[in-house]
This record gives sequence, structure tokens and C-alpha cells, in this order.
Amino acid sequence: GTGKELVAHALHHESPRVQGPFVALNTAAIPSELLESELFGHEAGAFTGAQRRHIGRFEQANGGTLFLDEIGDMPLPLQTRLLRVLAEGEFFRVGGRELIRVDVRVIAATHQDLETLVAQGRFRADLLHRLDVVRLRLPPLRERRDDVAQLAETFLAAAARKLDTPPKRLTAAALQALREHDWPGNVRELENVCWRMAALAAADSIGVADVDSALHRGAGAPRSRSAGDPGQWETLLSAWARQRLAEGAEGLHAQVRDRVDQALLEAALQI
Repeated sequence: GTGKELVAHALHHESPRVQGPFVALNTAAIPSELLESELFGHEAGAFTGAQRRHIGRFEQANGGTLFLDEIGDMPLPLQTRLLRVLAEGEFFRVGGRELIRVDVRVIAATHQDLETLVAQGRFRADLLHRLDVVRLRLPPLRERRDDVAQLAETFLAAAARKLDTPPKRLTAAALQALREHDWPGNVRELENVCWRMAALAAADSIGVADVDSALHRGAGAPRSRSAGDPGQWETLLSAWARQRLAEGAEGLHAQVRDRVDQALLEAALQI
């Protein structure tokens, strides 16, 4: 959800291999018994159900870039085969006798700590050293909250086109609520939330209640940073006031006073 494949594709696009293929594979999404064939291919009759030759991802990526996501989930026996390909640039298809030579740049990604996996005996140290030439850390969305606004607008516009509906805009308070969420699912979670709001928000503008609903939390549920940041309520209040004044609303002072009195009373009763 942090955009690993997008970064890998950008690296490929800006490299001398741009004219070659870009092939991606999430190793965690393939059953372990099928992963070897998916990577290296197989010959007809190599195993039950192998009725014809299958060209694996390494051959597909020859002359280009192979992106292996979630490399930390790769079984140890396959790590050995991968190490040989990285070192020698050659391999055999499953059930094959012909030595296949390829020229492939491998970009690997993981959400796990590979050094810890090495210490636990679950990842080969020599493979880690072979892969770890240049390391890039992609920060999670909660560490780049300034990106939330542009991403949300992009996703809402895409959803509107797909749903064939007028685009909906975020109120200032709704945008602040999105910024405060910790996004454990990163950009993918934000995209899903935006699609949910685009489909379900009743009005042309998306408010805080729509954000709460899309995040499957109650309207009064605490948000990620508000408890530890006393200034957050002032930011939200200011954003709400600007929005309501722009809409020509009246009697805001009385509304705020009554709501603050109610909140203080509820808090006092809970102590």
C-alpha cells in the first residue's frame, strides 16, 4: 500500500532497460508449490497438470526488470534458486534440461525486517547481501500526511468517472479528519475509503460524518492524533467555522457553545 510497485516501475522507466519488459510478481500471493514454476517456468509433463511448456517470470523479464514483492515470504529452497540466478544469470525450467540464460535486473520489496528473518533462519544471508545493493525506504502514509489531500482528490475524481456521477468535494473538516487517520493500509486503504465516500455520501460535499462512516467508525469515535495533540480540536473548529461561514450559516456561536457545554458535561460524567 505504500506504492512499492509504482516506485519499481518508475525506476525501470528511468533506467537504460526502459525498452525492455517490466514484470511484477507478488511472491506472497502465489502458493509455495506453484511459485517455482511461476518464477522459472516448466516443461510439458514436469508435474501433474503441466500439459504444455510455461514460460516463467524471469524469461518474461529478459532484458528488462523483474519486481519481486514480499520477498521475505519466499520459501528457503526457492531462495537458493533465486540466488543462483542473481549470481550466474542462468537456471533450468522445472522439469527441463536446457540451461536458460537471462539478463534481468531484480528489484525486491518487503514489509518485513530481513535481518531479523536471517537471524531466525528464515532468509538466506547471502541472498540478502546479493539483493541489498541499494536500499530505499518507502515511508507509510501516516508519515506523509501532506500527500493525503492530493491523493484523496485524485481518487475521488477517478471514482466519479467510474461511477458516472458528479465529483464530490471534501470539506475542510473532512480533509483534516482524513489527515489525522493513521492509515494502517496506506494508500490502498485511502483509495478504498475515497471510493466508498464517492458512492455513499448523500450530498455533493463530503463531511466528517461521511469520513467516519467510510472508515467504519462511529461519529464520536476518537481520531488517530487528537488525543495526543491538544491543538487538534482548535484546527477542526476553525476549519468547520470557515466552511459554515462560507455557506452563509448563522448562529454559529450558539451552536459551538451548546456543543462545548455538552462535551464538557459528557467528559465530566465519564471521569
